[in-house]
Amino acid sequence: MKSILLLFTAISLYAFTGTTKQDKDLETLYALMQGSFNSAEQAEADSTFYDISLHMYPIWEEKGHFLYVEQALSSMQDKPYRQRIYELKRCSDSTFCSYVYKIPNNSLWIGKWENADNFNTLNFEDLDPLTGCEVILKRHTDEHYAGETGEKTCQSVFRGASYATSEVSVFPGKITSWDRGFDAEGNHVWGAVKRGYIFKKINQ
Repeated sequence: MKSILLLFTAISLYAFTGTTKQDKDLETLYALMQGSFNSAEQAEADSTFYDISLHMYPIWEEKGHFLYVEQALSSMQDKPYRQRIYELKRCSDSTFCSYVYKIPNNSLWIGKWENADNFNTLNFEDLDPLTGCEVILKRHTDEHYAGETGEKTCQSVFRGASYATSEVSVFPGKITSWDRGFDAEGNHVWGAVKRGYIFKKINQ
């Protein structure tokens, strides 16, 4: 009986430790993705890339791991070309999902990343999920996560595309992102040609 009790205790301790570690990995990814970034350094070195600002800040922290995301040319930050909500979740023992949602009335939220309380009037039920556009990430080291969308799962009609892909890597102080659109025949119709954008963190 004593040996059974010891075995049960060991199993319980292992399960608890594993759960704690999984939560820690999700929290690390969530923290690494937060802040203001730009691609100024890359744009200065290679004129085929634009200087783009990327703001990613936590909202609704009592509900889960949500980020408000805003992207714009650094020279036109009052006119962002992309505004989204990301939701981070653990998908399996080894993967994390970054789900993507469109926001109603985009213009109401421009620059609101400066204060998370601004989003208290926005309801999750009002968001439009971009099904199939989630990025599936894996942890490669303690502070390096990388992944991509599924194969042809993210539908897109932007600039004649049939589907879009995203490849993302997250590091301390840096995020690389390669978003591209392809037509039905697999021809590249929009997005960076050489490689992804390199966003360096400029502040927390």
